[in-house]
Amino acid sequence: MVSRHKVTITDIAEHVGMTNMTVSRALNNPDKVKVATREKILAAAKELGYVPNAFASHLRSRKNRLIGLVTASVDNPFYSEVIKAVSRAAEERDYTIILIDTDGSPQREEVAIETLLSYQVAGIILSPVSDAAAYHPAYLDRLRATRLPVVMLDRTLNVSDFSRVVLDNRLAGSLLGELLVKKDIRRVLALTGPRDSRITQDRLIGLKTAFDVAGVSLVVEQRPGDYTLQPAYRDMADYLRQGKLPEAVFGFNQLITLGAMRALHDARVSRDDVMVLGVDRLPYADIFEVSVPCAAHDTYRLGHEAFHILFEQIEDPMAASREVVISATLISSGGN
Repeated sequence: MVSRHKVTITDIAEHVGMTNMTVSRALNNPDKVKVATREKILAAAKELGYVPNAFASHLRSRKNRLIGLVTASVDNPFYSEVIKAVSRAAEERDYTIILIDTDGSPQREEVAIETLLSYQVAGIILSPVSDAAAYHPAYLDRLRATRLPVVMLDRTLNVSDFSRVVLDNRLAGSLLGELLVKKDIRRVLALTGPRDSRITQDRLIGLKTAFDVAGVSLVVEQRPGDYTLQPAYRDMADYLRQGKLPEAVFGFNQLITLGAMRALHDARVSRDDVMVLGVDRLPYADIFEVSVPCAAHDTYRLGHEAFHILFEQIEDPMAASREVVISATLISSGGN
């Protein structure tokens, strides 16, 4: 039967008949012990199945190589390219990412920040659970007190002392609004994020502005949700049960758009009867030959920029905070 006992430095010391200090030096500062001694200790460590504590090694080093990445919903396809970009950029600079998903919970977000601070990370990339103007989490004071480099990504807190990489949300709404004007569509159901979300507000402003500029009237009904699939599905299904059918459904992110499409499909509403469009490309839409016009963002660049701003501030603690805005591009047909 294989022992589940975690092998320690003490176990290795007893096995080779040496002190803990000698074993520790051989494992962590090999140049400070004789070659024969080091080889004997390393052979014993391998034989016993010793696994070094990488986190402890980080703390012992003069410069921590850990970076925290906090997302609000890791199952949102929006974050997949962001995580990939941050991970690759971090690897190029010899940093390791600690990824924590808060699943939209303010309590989990508090715990995530406290955990990363206890790990003494070099910096944090943070996509908060809310971008409402009134959302001021308690951990803000802790972050400011530590003077830790922080970059906010996509959703941002209503503060000015942290760098941020954000999307041009008004442009996204405006591009899709211009498309609707061209299609001669006037009645729109907007399935959005929370009503107090600044992202939601900016995308709505962009939509309405496009119609105002064109001098065309717009009837828009907003159904606020939480940027996830199920509430969007329920709202769309409820809307249809009332016997209403808009000319277009505007999903404010990928999951919302997918939820709306599922409800329309379940209600056997033809795609010819209602136009569906949204923000950001639906994953693998081209495989299923699904055409969904969208305002697309380069989410890989979003993550890449976030890491490089963070790296600048780690290298130069006096570097000023700054903002990078990622533009949107209109894609009039689906695809990935």
